[in-house]
Amino acid sequence: MSLSQTELSSQLAAVFKTACLSELEALKPGNVHIFADGHGMVVQDFIHSAEAASQEIAKPGLTVGQRIFYAVESTWLAVGCNTNLGIILLSAPLIHAAFKSPQIALRGRLKEVLQELTVEDAAMAYRAILQASPAGLGASAQHDVHGVPDVSLLDAMREAAARDRIALQYANNYEDVYRGAEVYKNAYQQWGRAGWATTVLYLDFLAEISDTHLLRKYGEEVARQVRDEAAHHRKLLLEQENPKKYQRPLLEFDRDLKSRGLNPGTSADLTVASLLLFELEKMG
Repeated sequence: MSLSQTELSSQLAAVFKTACLSELEALKPGNVHIFADGHGMVVQDFIHSAEAASQEIAKPGLTVGQRIFYAVESTWLAVGCNTNLGIILLSAPLIHAAFKSPQIALRGRLKEVLQELTVEDAAMAYRAILQASPAGLGASAQHDVHGVPDVSLLDAMREAAARDRIALQYANNYEDVYRGAEVYKNAYQQWGRAGWATTVLYLDFLAEISDTHLLRKYGEEVARQVRDEAAHHRKLLLEQENPKKYQRPLLEFDRDLKSRGLNPGTSADLTVASLLLFELEKMG
C-alpha cells in the first residue's frame, strides 16, 4: 500500500532531519559537531536549523526552488545565520525526486527533477542564497544572484560547476554524493557504527575533493594541504579495528584546523547529502 503525499512528506522530513543530526553526531575535523563547537557557531544552532528546515523542505506540492527558499527562510528565522544553505541546495532535488513515482530508480527520478528545473526555481534559489549570504557566493561573470535569472537553475548550476562542488552535483547528477553513500555503506559494514562511518565519509570528501569553501576563502594551496592531511587521517582511521582508538588524533586535527580558521563546509554539506541519499535509497 503506497503512502499518501502527507504521510510521505512526514517521512521525508524525518529522514532529512535524521541525516542532518547524524552528521552533527560524527567527529568531523574542522567542522561543528557534538565533540566541539567552532567558527563562532554551536551545535545547538545546527540542531534548530535541522528542525526548522525539515518542516519546509519536504512539504508536498512545492517546486524545488520553493523547497530551497522556504527551508532557508525558516532556518534564518530560527537561528539568524547561515548554517545549512549548502545542505538545502543539495537536499531539495533529492527530496523532490523521492516524491515522484517509484516506478523507476531514485537516480533516474533525480535526473528528471534536475532536467525539469526552471527559471522560477533559479529565482527562488537566488533569493535563498542572498538571504543566507555565504562566504564567496553571489557574483559570477554570467549569473549574479543579485540579478533576475534568465536561465534555469540547472543551467545556472552548470555555469558555476567549475568553481563550486555543490553546483557540480546538479551538473553531474550527484556523482560525488552517490560515491559518498557507497563510502558510508562500506565503512558502516566494517565497524557497524554509524557515527564512525560518517567520520570516514567526511574525511573521504575532505581527502578526495578540494573543499570549495576553503578554495574560495584561502586558495588552492591551503585546500590541497587540508586534502593531504585528511587523506593521512582517513588511512589511519580505516586501519583501526576499533575506530574510537583513533579519536584523540582526530580531535587534535579538529583543533588544528579550527585554530587556523579552516572550516571545510562543503565537505560537511556533501556528507549530509550522502547520508540522506543512503536513507532515501532504502525507502525505494
